[in-house]
Amino acid sequence: MSNVKKIKLGSQGLEVSAIGLGCMGMSAGYGPAKPEAEMIGVIHHAINSGVTHLDTSDVYGPHTNEILVGKALKGVKRDEVQLATKFGLKFGESFGQVEINGEPEYVRACCEASLKRLDVDYIDLYYVHRIDTKVPIEITMRELKKLVEEGKIKYIGLSEAGAATIRRAHAVHPVTAVQLEWSLWTRDAEEEVIPTCRELGIGIVPFGPLGSGFFASGPKVMDNLADNDYRKILVHSYKNTPLLSSWKPK
Repeated sequence: MSNVKKIKLGSQGLEVSAIGLGCMGMSAGYGPAKPEAEMIGVIHHAINSGVTHLDTSDVYGPHTNEILVGKALKGVKRDEVQLATKFGLKFGESFGQVEINGEPEYVRACCEASLKRLDVDYIDLYYVHRIDTKVPIEITMRELKKLVEEGKIKYIGLSEAGAATIRRAHAVHPVTAVQLEWSLWTRDAEEEVIPTCRELGIGIVPFGPLGSGFFASGPKVMDNLADNDYRKILVHSYKNTPLLSSWKPK
């Protein structure tokens, strides 16, 4: 019997488990990719325990995490999980090199590719992973609205967006959720973003609520991290990487 309660995420009708499973670390970010069979077992255990909100992105891997999640969902009733993925962010060859794209053609191409990798007919919650400041958010949202109308996605989300952008996006089509880093050591969203979401009836999906492991294990968590673990890279690069040290949600 599941002890994980269900909650309404936002005011558009999406219901999810109160605890979600972020799948990124299975394939990327937290050191080397983990054994596929073991990770599929983890996903199945989560679902059987009542955790039905699964979160991935096309950039995790890249692509391999969506494929993993798609394999894990084989044999699972589609309406028993709420599947979230993201588009719009690509990493370059070195850490700190990123490309953000919110052009309509790219939005559609990414959605089609994610549907294929996940091997599903629709995505429950489709996030703009990062805001493309070269493209008005209204243009990106109009294409996402079309995808909703076509049944390819059910709900629209934004990741790491500022309050003004959230308002502009929400005016084009209701935004169901905003995903952002929010924890005891990341509190800046409480100034404008969190109040804006609550005012507009937008759900809030915090990632890193335990400080990406630091609150659970303390500073010693760094001792056993692989060299390609993004947490170790962040610690060593933060002060010397303008992109990281000066970046704020748009």
